[in-house]
Amino acid sequence: MLYLDYVATTPLCDEVGEAYYHLLKEKFANADSIHGLGLEVESLMEKSRSLIAGMLKVKPQELIFTSGASEANNLAIKGVAFQYQNRGRHIITTTVEHSSVYETFKQLENDFGFDVTYLPTRQDGTLDLDVLKKAMTDQTILVSVMMVNNEVGMIHPIDEIKAIVSSYPQAKLHVDMVQALGKIPISLQGIDLATFSAHKIYGLKGSGLLYKKSSVQIKPQICGGQQEYGLRAGTSNALTNIVFAKTLRLALENQPQKIAHVRALNRKMRDYFKTLDHCVINTPEDGSPYILNVSMLDYKPEVLTHALESYGIYISTKSACSTKKQEMSRTLKAMGVSEAVGNSALRISFSHLTTLEDIDYFIRSFNEVLNNIKKRGNYGV
Repeated sequence: MLYLDYVATTPLCDEVGEAYYHLLKEKFANADSIHGLGLEVESLMEKSRSLIAGMLKVKPQELIFTSGASEANNLAIKGVAFQYQNRGRHIITTTVEHSSVYETFKQLENDFGFDVTYLPTRQDGTLDLDVLKKAMTDQTILVSVMMVNNEVGMIHPIDEIKAIVSSYPQAKLHVDMVQALGKIPISLQGIDLATFSAHKIYGLKGSGLLYKKSSVQIKPQICGGQQEYGLRAGTSNALTNIVFAKTLRLALENQPQKIAHVRALNRKMRDYFKTLDHCVINTPEDGSPYILNVSMLDYKPEVLTHALESYGIYISTKSACSTKKQEMSRTLKAMGVSEAVGNSALRISFSHLTTLEDIDYFIRSFNEVLNNIKKRGNYGV
């Protein structure tokens, strides 16, 4: 099997899986129980929080465990909007955000009456910072921008965005770092809130993290108990939270070497697609090396992906959160591509586990798939 859909999810790291399995058998107590077993589980969870804080260079009390990045995004965005709405009701995001951000802004706009600005992008999917500057007002309380786009892979200039937002003291900056963590260097300095997911870095599904600067206040979305500093009620998924520290440590281990390896894979694949007729490469040259989005004009992407499956190769056509929608990817549409390009897009994503031999196998197989389709004469359409 050749798996090239690492943006959607990653396989569970053996070390993380073994640690989790051991905990399931031995450390099943409720972390909020006051007896010794509960206190032991709570201690392990707080140790994990501290270890993560050290790796991210923040305070332990600034980290909130969640059920995943979608919940973390909702908590960050709605939490800030409801907390600071007396200071202003203008919030800003982009047209190329993950659905858990974009749809949250839509809900705040349609159901709660917030004034939302959806920033357009350039043709390569990146932001025009002058447009952001013009959008900022004294009523702006939140700007939410992803660091790495999950479909096309463009990287937004977070340092420049931080400088713009910091000129407005009432505005908070939230950054979705799900596709950045463990894949490119990150810094939380100057950022008010950031979100992460474990299953994108070889950890458990249902495991997320919200960074919230201690000076930022947010309204909780799940009320009840005192868990997570009163910001997320409910019995802690303690064991999942405990292994997040190991997940992150392993993801950050030898990061420069991993990035260099993946960059070489991406370059080889990109060079191959440049040789093909009817091919448009949508990912910019300076995008994330972990993502390569291409459009094979006149070919149905579903036909290509299913044909590759017969070779044991797995790629995707768009974000896993929107694969059941038939229309063009919102990200590609925002980039202004033609319908022909947008409706024929394929997303290939790499890992440090991928080898150059894997890329050779993909190229041979893809050539065979294209030749077989050409023989049928309908190009998969």
